[in-house]
Amino acid sequence: REGRRLFVCLPGVHDLAPRATRLLLLHQTTFQELWDVALALEPLAARQAARHATPDDLALLAANQAATESETGLAKLVALDMEFHALVGRASHNRALMLAREPVGLLYNPTLLQIFQRLPQASQRNAAAHRQTLNALRAGDAEAAAEWTRKHMVDFQRGFALAGLDMSTPIAQPSPGLDKANHR
Repeated sequence: REGRRLFVCLPGVHDLAPRATRLLLLHQTTFQELWDVALALEPLAARQAARHATPDDLALLAANQAATESETGLAKLVALDMEFHALVGRASHNRALMLAREPVGLLYNPTLLQIFQRLPQASQRNAAAHRQTLNALRAGDAEAAAEWTRKHMVDFQRGFALAGLDMSTPIAQPSPGLDKANHR
């Protein structure tokens, strides 16, 4: 809005995803439901990213990986994880896929933080899976990227169970600081 003039803009993923996230929270979506969708979307995003990632996309993913390897703060590691998955989604260059996966991705942060807090090995396993996925993306190996991402998602579910969390519990509200970290 400038004076009396109205300007119209096309909403982007970052405008719509938080609204969809709130809707999922209001419907008391469970971790199981969220994980079922992520298990389909995240490997698909990695497969498409291996086929369509630009050098700039790969550079952003490499910078994220480097930051992850040197970070020790759990909240920051969660933000970097969310950013990694968002960057893979963006590297797919598939707008429908990015819009579908973003609200699901936003809801992982409180759960991932709980896993990192309860399982000291989780952050290292997370970084290793991202490293393997990034290597596959750099090689343009769509099947390896999808498979590493699938393994990563299965490991995430296993971490959820080992942390003593209940898959049938409705997901919790994401923390606002981590939500914003995903939208860089």
